[in-house]
Amino acid sequence: MNICVVLVDRANYGRLKPVMAELRTRPGVRMQVVCAGTMLLDRFGKAKQVVEADGFPIDEEVYLEIDGSLPATMTKSIGLGIIEFSSVFRKLDPDFVLLIGDRYEALAAAIAAVYQNLCLIHLQGGEVTGSIDEATRHAITKLAHYHFPATRRSGRYIVRMGERPETVFPLGCPSADVVAAASGDVPAERIAAAGVGAEIDFGKPYLLTLFHPVTTEFAAAEDQMNELLAAVKETGMQIVLLWPNIDAGADSVSGAIRRFREFNRDVPLHAFKNFEPENYVPLLRQAACCVGNSSSFVREASFLGTPVVLVGSRQDGREWSGAVKRVEPIREAIAEAIAAQLAHGRYPPSGLYGKPGVSARIADKIATLRPYGQKRLAYGKEKATGV
Repeated sequence: MNICVVLVDRANYGRLKPVMAELRTRPGVRMQVVCAGTMLLDRFGKAKQVVEADGFPIDEEVYLEIDGSLPATMTKSIGLGIIEFSSVFRKLDPDFVLLIGDRYEALAAAIAAVYQNLCLIHLQGGEVTGSIDEATRHAITKLAHYHFPATRRSGRYIVRMGERPETVFPLGCPSADVVAAASGDVPAERIAAAGVGAEIDFGKPYLLTLFHPVTTEFAAAEDQMNELLAAVKETGMQIVLLWPNIDAGADSVSGAIRRFREFNRDVPLHAFKNFEPENYVPLLRQAACCVGNSSSFVREASFLGTPVVLVGSRQDGREWSGAVKRVEPIREAIAEAIAAQLAHGRYPPSGLYGKPGVSARIADKIATLRPYGQKRLAYGKEKATGV
């Protein structure tokens, strides 16, 4: 059984890593790895180097990102991705292609796979969110042959979309294993050598901030980031900030960050391109509060009980624990929510997205699957009428 795992960004790899580690130990399973998208770009931390350092040989690389961070460049990147992935899959000839999540780069891989009659396995389908990711995720679900949603609700939604129940396995999110395996201590010395900005004392409280542009609110990205930065500045706390992803509006968000750093040199802010999962989880665990709209603030933080201020619509509709307080991207609302979360402190850990051991269960199930090509709707057994 040849399984081609497609990795398209840093979070993508962070959640697939424990599944990959399990798959390579299964008898009869040969894993192929394709790195694509921002995994290959230096300005996003060149995460493919992390994959190699973790002992996963990379079989192929797919360069598909067209610069510009505009809706048009995202769209063109999908087209280029379909072309490049088609060549890679023809060369590797896998039995299965394994994808996770809702990135547009993953959509390109999904299209290239199914149009070459390759069996597609999709993790984290069935979730509801904002942004274009919502449509992308469901499009990949309709292309995929097997589904591994992270929650039971997501599994029910996939079945209601017409997918056959026997192809849907709601076993939980691999993030449970990422969190369980990570050290509790922030590797301060290693982190201090990366990024730019003020020195952070990880023995004192800090805010963890990450804000991605919402592609369906493209024109508002810069203003939204300005509001968030003004709010975190008000706290007077140390700020650990990650640069946004490559979605449309990313240049506006990045520009807002650069201007803020230029005109607020007294603010203790340090910005990073990327973190390996084993470094990111301790940062998430020890943060006094997470502020922004990263899915990790909903998913990984739920296992830890870290207070979260979720800013804007990007995660609207997704399941989240009681540790999350959602606000509009308005300075006063964000600042008020941060103050409330800091006053509350930590929350009880949540098992909403599963418990440790998820990755082994997913790998065990994948090892039993058989590839098939023809998909059919499963809305019932209505007789065809020819209408």
